[in-house]
Amino acid sequence: MSCGEPHETDCSEVLDHLYEFLDSEIPPSDRDKYKQHFRECSPCLEKYGLEEAVKKLVKRCCGHDEVPTDLRSKVLGRIDMIRSGETVPEHDVTASPRATPQES
Repeated sequence: MSCGEPHETDCSEVLDHLYEFLDSEIPPSDRDKYKQHFRECSPCLEKYGLEEAVKKLVKRCCGHDEVPTDLRSKVLGRIDMIRSGETVPEHDVTASPRATPQES
């Protein structure tokens, strides 16, 4: 998608990172250049608006589920491990231990 006009930041770059922008997961400098792009490019602004509306709708309809405290702790622990550069176990540390069949 492109409006056909030249922009400092290409439409494809903006759209490739649209969800990161919506989730505020990009550096402030990129946020600023994407905001500028949206001011200049109505097709990208329209796409942004549509995706933002979908995200709000999903949050409103599905955002009420509570995450179990132990699962949240395990996931946050794993994120901390990855961020600190620790070796992450190959098995899923967030999974509950599996019951082993008892021999008869």
